[in-house]
Amino acid sequence: MGRGVTKHSAMWRVAELLLLFLGIPLLIYFDRDFIHPSMIILPVLLFIFIVLRRTTDFNWKELFRWQVPSRMVWRHGLIVLATLAVMLGYVLLFERDQLFNLPRNNPWIFVALCFFYPVFSAFGQEIIYRTFLFRRFRTLFVKEWFFTATSGIAFSFMHIVYYDPVSMIITFIGGLYFAQVYLWTRSVLFTSVLHGCMGIIIFGVGLGQYFWLDMPV
Repeated sequence: MGRGVTKHSAMWRVAELLLLFLGIPLLIYFDRDFIHPSMIILPVLLFIFIVLRRTTDFNWKELFRWQVPSRMVWRHGLIVLATLAVMLGYVLLFERDQLFNLPRNNPWIFVALCFFYPVFSAFGQEIIYRTFLFRRFRTLFVKEWFFTATSGIAFSFMHIVYYDPVSMIITFIGGLYFAQVYLWTRSVLFTSVLHGCMGIIIFGVGLGQYFWLDMPV
């Protein structure tokens, strides 16, 4: 996966990776008034698109590529259903009082979230943590699993801004999964659909409080 790169340029690229994917979350973590976590995606995406256009052969059509075999779509659909069962079981066993908290208390907000989260949050995050990470830093990933691990760790660490280990554990597992699917398909649109479905499940069953600091429940 990796291509020839000098030691000096590799060090600078590692520093850039650490600054973007560790430095920014830490800045938000230590200064809650700096910016709301949900507001950081748009300025970061703008920066990312500029970098991708200037430094790679990135094409806008790549964001909407869907060349995923139907068998793979069905397989990952089953994974989404299995995730629903696991998440629902967890809430029933350990946080029964939170079961369906957002749909019960604010059904219209939940309905709106089902439409807006996949488009404005999940899609943006997948561009950042899959497309950008892979294209910008691919020279560092001499093996495919390096990318999968880095993507999973970075995606999880971003959720430090929600101040709870539960969100980081869930997103570490999810980050590894989305990164591997991206490697298999090179379709950020497909991983975004999966991400969106997983997010709706989390907010639907009663775990959204770990991903929304001021969730109205």
